[in-house]
Parts: sequence; structure tokens; C-alpha cells
Amino acid sequence: MSRPSRKCTLLCAVFMSLPLSAGAVEIFAGPVSATVVRVVDGDTIAVEARPWPGQIVETLVRVRGVDTPELRSSCGAEKEAANVARDYVVSLLNEGDRVELRAIAGDKYFGRVVADVDLPDHRDLSALLIAGGYAVPYDGGRKIPFVCPSS
Repeated sequence: MSRPSRKCTLLCAVFMSLPLSAGAVEIFAGPVSATVVRVVDGDTIAVEARPWPGQIVETLVRVRGVDTPELRSSCGAEKEAANVARDYVVSLLNEGDRVELRAIAGDKYFGRVVADVDLPDHRDLSALLIAGGYAVPYDGGRKIPFVCPSS
């Protein structure tokens, strides 16, 4: 298992062992303070989270409620849109910025966590992505496919 996956598994285990809210999906309300390590793409960031004093865990965070175009698409237009979305998030978050994670849960495959992400100025990242047209709403179910224009 690679190092990031082990850390993500540890973080998921940490969050899942904390008191949880009622409901079908186990969610840790937070907030959890985190430092941005890097922006992966329009809807995923790498952070060092601080779930409690003296503990720092690096993990990938999938921004809840949004889906952005895929960087690895075979469609050139989708790749371009994905780069624009990622660049927008980079314009909002710098390496070392502090964010707050709320409503934290494991994603479908527990390769990362899913969370609401509050920027240093307390704005909600998912709301900004949707308002700016960089993302579409996403509830964790079937994704809306990107329509690639004909060549």
C-alpha cells in the first residue's frame, strides 16, 4: 500500500472512531483544521488535517456537493475545462493555507475523505465552484457526463 493511501486509511479510521451524527452515512461534524498541501484537481485537495492536538494526518479531500471535469479525460475540451477548474481552486487556495473541514466522511471507496471545505475567509468552496460555473452539483450518485463537442 502506498504512503498516501495508508495515511488516508488512518484518517478515515480516526474520523470514523470519533462521535458521529445519526443517519445512514457516518459523518463527523467537525470542524477539523487542515493545511493545504496541494490542489489535485477542481474537486480534490490534499491536506494535512489536525483531528485533535498533536495529531497531523495527510489525506485527500473530495469537496462535497460538486463534480468538476476530469483531468484524465480523452476529450480535449473536458481536459481544458478541468485545468480551468483546477486553476480556479489554485487561485483560491495556496500551499500552507488553513481550511476547515466539516461534515467529514469516507468516500465510496475510502480512498479519500469527503467534506465541506471552508476557505480561510470562511467561504464555502463548493458554492464558489458552482457559482463560478466550474462544477456541477453532485450528490455522490451517478455523475452527469461531460458532453465533448465533435471534432
